[in-house]
Amino acid sequence: MSMAAVQINGIRKQYGDVVALSNINISIESGSFYTLLGPSGCGKTTLLRTIAGFHRQNSGTIVVDSKSIQDEPAHKRDVGMVFQDYAVFPHLSVEDNVAFGLKQRKVAKDEMKTRVEDALKMVQLSEFAKRMPHELSGGQQQRVGLARAIVINPTVLLMDEPLSNLDAKLRVDLRAELRKIQQRMGMTTVYVTHDQEEALAMSDTVCVMYKGIIQQAGPPFEIYNRPANRFVANFVGGNNFLKTNKHNGVAKLISGRSICSYPAGVSDSTGIVAAIRPEAISVRVSASSDEQTLSVEVNVDQISFIGREMEVHGHTSDGEVIKAVTRPDETIMSLKEGDNAFMVFARDDISLFEDSETGRRLS
Repeated sequence: MSMAAVQINGIRKQYGDVVALSNINISIESGSFYTLLGPSGCGKTTLLRTIAGFHRQNSGTIVVDSKSIQDEPAHKRDVGMVFQDYAVFPHLSVEDNVAFGLKQRKVAKDEMKTRVEDALKMVQLSEFAKRMPHELSGGQQQRVGLARAIVINPTVLLMDEPLSNLDAKLRVDLRAELRKIQQRMGMTTVYVTHDQEEALAMSDTVCVMYKGIIQQAGPPFEIYNRPANRFVANFVGGNNFLKTNKHNGVAKLISGRSICSYPAGVSDSTGIVAAIRPEAISVRVSASSDEQTLSVEVNVDQISFIGREMEVHGHTSDGEVIKAVTRPDETIMSLKEGDNAFMVFARDDISLFEDSETGRRLS
C-alpha cells in the first residue's frame, strides 16, 4: 500500500460573495488519520471535495506525495472517496461494486479477482460478494463503499461523514473497524465529520473549522484539553462560560467570590469569560469552598439520569446557566426543580478566554 503526505497551501474557495474557504494551510503526515471537524457550513466538505477534484479552488495548491494535483481532473488524482450516502450502485452485486474502479483502470481479471477478494475480506463482507445492495443493511452498504475506495490502492483516502446515516451503536462499532483498517493499511486518510466524539476517538490529528477558517489543528488530547479559542472550547466537548469582572490583573466570577489571574497585557476593554468543563464540576447540597476549590450556588432546573452519569442543569442568581456531568448520586437525584444546590470545581480546572465568538485562550 502506497502512503502519501498531503500539503494544502493557501487554498481559497469563494461562491459569489461567500468565502467558503479562507487561506487554508494544512500538512498531513503520510499514513495518518486526519479529521476535519466542524458544524454544518464550516467548509470541511468543501475542502474535502476540493482535494478530490470535485470543486475547483480560486487559489492555492494541493500537493500529494510531492506532486501538485490541483490542475488534475478528479479521475486522475488517485484518491479514493467514501460518501455519506453510500453511493453504492443498486444494479451491481457487491463484488461488481467493489470491482468498478478496477475495471475502469483496466486491471487484469486475475489481479482484479484477488484484489476484490482481499478488499471484501478487509471489510468483513466476503460471504456477501454475490448479494445485491438492497439485500444489505446500511452498515454493510457503507462497508461496500469503503471496499470500493480502498481496492484501487489510492494514495489518499477521503471520507465524507461516512457514518452519519447509521444508528448510534453501529456508528461506534464501525468507527473502530474503520480505524483498524486504516492503521493496518497505513493509508493516509482525510475524514470529515461534525461528531466531536467520532473525531476524538479516531484521529491522529483533529482540525477544527468554522466559517471557512481553521480554528485549531492538533492531536485529540490537545484539542480537548488546550482549546486555542472559545469556539473550539465550546464545540469540542462543550463548556460552561461564566462572565467575570476584571480588576488589577484578576478576574472575579460575577456569580461567586472566586478569583483567578489573567495575563498582563489584556486590554481593559476586553471582556473575559471563565470556562469550566461540565465533567469537572461536582454537585453538592451544601457549599464547599477552600483555597483550591470554588463553590457557586445554583437553582436546579433539571436533572437527567443517563446511565453511567447524570446531568444537572442549574442557574445562578445572575441568570447564568451551569451544567454539570457527574456520577449518579442518590442525594443529588432526589433534588427537585427549584431546589438550591452548589456547583463545585477546582480553580485549576478554570480556563479563561476573551469574550467573543472565537476569543483567544488567555490561560
